[in-house]
Amino acid sequence: MASSSGNSSTTTKFQSSGSEGDLQMVMDQRKNKRKQSNRESARRSRMRKQSHLEDLTSQATQLTKENGEILTNINITSQQYQNVETENSILRAQMGELSQRLQSLNDIINVIKTSAAATTTTTGSYNEREFYQTGALNFSCLNQPITASADIFQW
Repeated sequence: MASSSGNSSTTTKFQSSGSEGDLQMVMDQRKNKRKQSNRESARRSRMRKQSHLEDLTSQATQLTKENGEILTNINITSQQYQNVETENSILRAQMGELSQRLQSLNDIINVIKTSAAATTTTTGSYNEREFYQTGALNFSCLNQPITASADIFQW
């Protein structure tokens, strides 16, 4: 019953010893060894899967935390931007008011110069100090502070 194939020679070897029970026992051992190997492989696979899941969960938690920090920074920056925009609006309004006051003051200076020139030609002399001291021009209202509140720039 000798055969030339590798499996047959093993089978022949055990048959030649005359014990089919030994052959069955070897086959059962191989089967059990293979089952054990498969169980170990499955256990390692489950452990890798669990580890990968934990890594992904940790990464998701970290990304969620970073996202929250970014959103907080965006909110802070947006609030600062709104504050600067409001301040700029106030400053623009004040600049407009100051430009108008400057123009008014320049107009007054031109009136004074024109009046002084007219006084000089009619009287022959001009004393600027006397002109202001006599109260010919009373501009105390021009010394009022310019104030603008953020309430007028609500959009």
